Amino acid sequence: MRKGGILNRHLAGAIAELGHGHGVLVCDAGMPIPEGPRVVDLAFRAGVPSFAEILEGLLAELVVEGATAACEVREANPAAAGLLDGHFPGLVLVPHEELKRLSAGARLVVRTGEARPYANVLLRCGVFF
Repeated sequence: MRKGGILNRHLAGAIAELGHGHGVLVCDAGMPIPEGPRVVDLAFRAGVPSFAEILEGLLAELVVEGATAACEVREANPAAAGLLDGHFPGLVLVPHEELKRLSAGARLVVRTGEARPYANVLLRCGVFF
């Protein structure tokens, strides 16, 4: 068993398979899951695990070169907006319907137990060199 880092074997394996430019959708429990991408559903119950916990864990494992979120997050979920702004100064905001369309091209979907609206972000993987 791993001593630290991500212990969920499905998530750890999916992260190991990601490459430059691949998309990772980190989403709340209410976001529609697109057909096609690999899905790691971590939702246990409402709010567990939180969007913030999962995002922090993923960012410790991934190189991210860009992020996209729904513009509705600013008004509907200021806490998530602040978290995203803190991590991604160049955050791209699009209408929620556009984010759902873009998420179909993701390589991996990580579903959290977050129960607040618009706690979703599409990450674009970078490279470590």
